[in-house]
Amino acid sequence: MFIRLFSLILLILSVAVPVKAQSDPKSLIDALSKADFTEAEKLIGQIAATGDTRVVTALEAFAEGDLYFRKSDNLVFIAKAAGSNVELIDPLTGASAGAAPKNTVTKIRVNNNLRRVIRSAMGGLTLLSPDRTVRLQAADAVLRSPSPENLELVEAALAKETDGEVKARMEEARAVSVLSSNRSVDEKRAAIETIKNLGGRNALGILNSVSGSIDPSLKGDLDAAISSIESELQLWDMAQNVWYGLSLGSVLLLAAIGLAITFGVMGIINMAHGEMVMLGAYSTFVVQDAIRSNAPGLFDWSLAIALPVAFLVTGAVGFVIERGVIRFLYGRPLETLLATWGVSLILQQAIRSIFGPTNQEVGNPSWMSGSFALGGLTITWNRLWIVVFSLSIFVALLVVMKKSAYGLNMRAVTQNRRMASSMGIRTPWVDALTFALGSGIAGIAGVALSQIDNVSPNLGQSYIIDSFMVVVFGGVGNLWGTLVGALSLGVLNKFLEPSVGAVLGKILVLVLIILFIQKRPRGLFALKGRAVEA
Repeated sequence: MFIRLFSLILLILSVAVPVKAQSDPKSLIDALSKADFTEAEKLIGQIAATGDTRVVTALEAFAEGDLYFRKSDNLVFIAKAAGSNVELIDPLTGASAGAAPKNTVTKIRVNNNLRRVIRSAMGGLTLLSPDRTVRLQAADAVLRSPSPENLELVEAALAKETDGEVKARMEEARAVSVLSSNRSVDEKRAAIETIKNLGGRNALGILNSVSGSIDPSLKGDLDAAISSIESELQLWDMAQNVWYGLSLGSVLLLAAIGLAITFGVMGIINMAHGEMVMLGAYSTFVVQDAIRSNAPGLFDWSLAIALPVAFLVTGAVGFVIERGVIRFLYGRPLETLLATWGVSLILQQAIRSIFGPTNQEVGNPSWMSGSFALGGLTITWNRLWIVVFSLSIFVALLVVMKKSAYGLNMRAVTQNRRMASSMGIRTPWVDALTFALGSGIAGIAGVALSQIDNVSPNLGQSYIIDSFMVVVFGGVGNLWGTLVGALSLGVLNKFLEPSVGAVLGKILVLVLIILFIQKRPRGLFALKGRAVEA
């Protein structure tokens, strides 16, 4: 009887001791010294399953390649170089374990797959953090790198979670972990539905990754979920292209709206219009450089300061060009084209001489940096503000054209120059101020373009041809035509680029505009007036 009782005690101890050893995070960490990559992956799951948040430091060191074992006893430490020796640090407590020669320790190898497993494990360990942001980030980490080893920890955290957003993210993290576990078919079917409702490319990648190992009875549910997500992504991709097109269209609108005024009112083919855009961008650079040197705290206001500076600088340059060159060439379009082309070359070379030929750094204020998600769309703040800014400039010009005396004079000269002159309107000064206004608006466009393009002497050349296409397509001198033309060409470009490429796409757009002009020579919105109809 005594022998049987003693045997039973030994049996219990033989079972109990290994269990205790395997639940001890220190012994599990030390076991990494003899583990290959496959065994290490299992050990990481067991280390995370202890729920001991002290192991996060050890796992981070493992991922960074700072985990070593001592050859004499196979104990694992975090090692930091200290001259010819290494400083040994306890992986759990962070206490120093003294120094040791480098040849007495060996680095524990780690690969990218193990780093992924480690990230997932650390995400699971922080699911119980009292900090809501940390819990949300942990759920995101598990969601991106699902692991069956974290499933129980996710479920434990989910049972205690009270925050609605964090709980929803944890449910999604649980679903992706269930798919890679040995849970029941019904649980996996529910997980597939959860991931399908999650949507997006990450969800599609998760479902595709398990398609080869899924239970045959779930194949239909999996295929249906994948098909549903792919259809949704196609719609979002189309919406993203529309947004990119509107964003490009707003840039074209900014670049072309000043040209629409000068070309429409004066009939001048101004090849130096792109250089007005370039001067506006360099005005922004000068303003930001002055702010960085003298008042760095005002940097977020740099664009607000640069706007009137760019408008005045480019408006003044435009006024000088009109008074000094263009007013002598009215009625001679070829000479005007060549003269303004020469002016553009002079301005480019002047900028190269002053600022150099290389790109200049123009920074983004904090409120124009970063991006945000809107459904399946990714929207950058700088592009969004440029769209808003373009529409604001458009509305402001409409008000000036429709409600001010200057706008009335401008429209009178546009529609019938002789009649306007006979009514006492000083048409030469209207021409000069109109050219200055168009140049000033181009300078404002340069401020905006400096946030999304390289500021260099060639900046304006990238937009001059597109600007003329917008003006001709929309209707010469018509602001509404310029708006519709810019947005239409922007969207058309973005839908053509994925299939035919950027260069061929522009060529096709040009061919389509030529064909369109054959049918409507005056563009989408033709100006009405006696001079036009004569």
